Amino acid sequence: MKQVIEAFKRKDAEKRIPVLRLEIDYELATLHDAIVAKDNDAVGASKERLEKYRQEMVRLEA
Repeated sequence: MKQVIEAFKRKDAEKRIPVLRLEIDYELATLHDAIVAKDNDAVGASKERLEKYRQEMVRLEA
């Protein structure tokens, strides 16, 4: 049973990683726009989302 769960998690991760990369790319563009606009609140919020995405990516790639 444990092997079935592990296999499912791997397949789930394989599907999530490409989507997560797109989300990171979009958030980086959002961060760039906020920096250019000198919107410190948006910069902070974007950095927080990027940190969450980074942590998720580390978990998925492990």
